[in-house]
Amino acid sequence: MIAGVAVGPSTIRGLLEGEDVLRTAAAMRALGVEIQRDGALWRVWGRGVGGLVEPSQVLDMGNSGTAARLLIGMLATHPFASFFTGDESLCRRPMARVIEPLSRIGASFLARTGGRLPLGLKGAVQPVPIRYELPVASAQVKSSILLAGLNTPGITCVVEPEPTRDHTELMLRHFGATLEIETLASGGRSVGIVGQPELAGRDVVVPGDISSAAFLLVAALLVPGSSLVIRNVGLNPHRTGILDTLLEMGARIEIRDRRVEAGEPVADLAVEASRLKGVLVPAKRVPSMVDEFPILAIAAAHAEGPTRMEGLAELRVKESDRLGAVTAGLEACGVPVESGHDWMVVTGRGTAPQGGGHIETHSDHRIAMSFLILGLVAEKPVTIDDSSFIPTSFPGFVELMSGIGAPIAAAS
Repeated sequence: MIAGVAVGPSTIRGLLEGEDVLRTAAAMRALGVEIQRDGALWRVWGRGVGGLVEPSQVLDMGNSGTAARLLIGMLATHPFASFFTGDESLCRRPMARVIEPLSRIGASFLARTGGRLPLGLKGAVQPVPIRYELPVASAQVKSSILLAGLNTPGITCVVEPEPTRDHTELMLRHFGATLEIETLASGGRSVGIVGQPELAGRDVVVPGDISSAAFLLVAALLVPGSSLVIRNVGLNPHRTGILDTLLEMGARIEIRDRRVEAGEPVADLAVEASRLKGVLVPAKRVPSMVDEFPILAIAAAHAEGPTRMEGLAELRVKESDRLGAVTAGLEACGVPVESGHDWMVVTGRGTAPQGGGHIETHSDHRIAMSFLILGLVAEKPVTIDDSSFIPTSFPGFVELMSGIGAPIAAAS
């Protein structure tokens, strides 16, 4: 997206070619951006800030809430109409959290009840900068507002109650934007962007996603005798909550060859099978690992003693109600679990869980992958109702896992 509003060519290496990213590329092409793929190398010729053109078709974002919210923000300050839709799961997810601040900037919306897709957007003709305090810490909402601020005169500012992942800020700076970032006495953060810069095309090397690496980490920790090195993993400090938690649980994980790629810290992770113990995961850690709780619950099911996770309300409005889906899946596999509106306690016995459950994934890729990992170590096989949507975020997951010794196969 950012390369699409820069001036000149950008090259991108290491791109995760999952369905979410491919949908985003298709949407940017519909907005007039030239994008070419040459093997693993992607080239983008940007149109400059404010230079996107009115799309002639509905922008279908598939399953990606991130792509939808961020692109809605970017187009909120382009003076034309655009229309968004997605799959059944995305059309259930609330967009009101971005509609409200973007309306203050000057955009207008027509959406289904609850601010849900399909959604029509008329971008602001004369956008105005705002200072917006997030009611709930959300990197997606923050990024949406910052991308709207790119084409808004003056300084557009977002105040977050606690720091969230800052990939957008780092990438904007990499392309030449000016940001004003301040840590507040409350522990939160103020992020301001100076509008209407001239961004320049850049070369980008994308590090491996720690959310994807987490499935490999937990699999290697739980399967006896395992030893695995996962290379080129992004270790942005606002994303390493899962790593911190696993280390607290007793995981044997060594961080090797620390380096920086396009402003992002990167390293290799060497992991060995470990005996884990239950821990408390406080609510303040949620922003740094919000997508990793399903796979953490699988680790907790194998650990000794209770693992309590707090502040999980955001999991209710992800691709599925992940808190409810994880609770139901663990119960089906004989794992003691309790949960409420925003908390969950998983009590492991320090050995392999019972397993044997048939898991309803609710078309959620992370639920599907998490319970396949549980099946690797359960006493009885675990099956899931559908795996077709796993490529949304992790193309080649089953093939990769099979290649390192995980017996994942279609149920007969």
